[in-house]
Amino acid sequence: MKLYYTPGACSMAGHILAAEGGLALDLEKVDLKTHRTESGQDFRKLNPKGYVPALTLDDGTLLTENAAILPFLGDKTGLMPDGMARYRALEWIGYIGTELHKNFGPLFGGASDDAKAKAIERIGARLAFVEESLTGDYLLGAKLTAPDAYLFVILRWCAAMGVRVSGRLAAFKSRMESRPGVIKALKAEGLI
Repeated sequence: MKLYYTPGACSMAGHILAAEGGLALDLEKVDLKTHRTESGQDFRKLNPKGYVPALTLDDGTLLTENAAILPFLGDKTGLMPDGMARYRALEWIGYIGTELHKNFGPLFGGASDDAKAKAIERIGARLAFVEESLTGDYLLGAKLTAPDAYLFVILRWCAAMGVRVSGRLAAFKSRMESRPGVIKALKAEGLI
């Protein structure tokens, strides 16, 4: 399998899951400005959406979107739970993608200062909900699962964009930073 990624982007969540679960992935960096992979391929020909993550399976099947890739990799690594906990994990992946991730758009783009301030306010309100819900070491309790990798990426973005994170979320981020698979993914992406 090959993961198409951009360092520090949401594709890092899948990278972390694979590293935490001992799943070897081929990696290919994508420049999102030029839409070229590090091997020179036009990324839009592979993924017409033009953004990461994209995961090519061994049979050539392409998966895109963290809502599909994270459960898939979680199943391959044992980091996606079964039963009702599976649906809770999917619920968190959905929330992180739609309520947190999407609200970073104005911060990454050339939005006005007012739009950026509103985005930070929305992100803060949604992070408050996550913090209130985070009663164990991880989103679903004592064990790392697929949505934890995605939340960690979002918290890294918070640090880069001046969004305040404290309390249980800061402790969660610190716990994640010390995990071997997280360290491995960060090193491979050239982030540490």
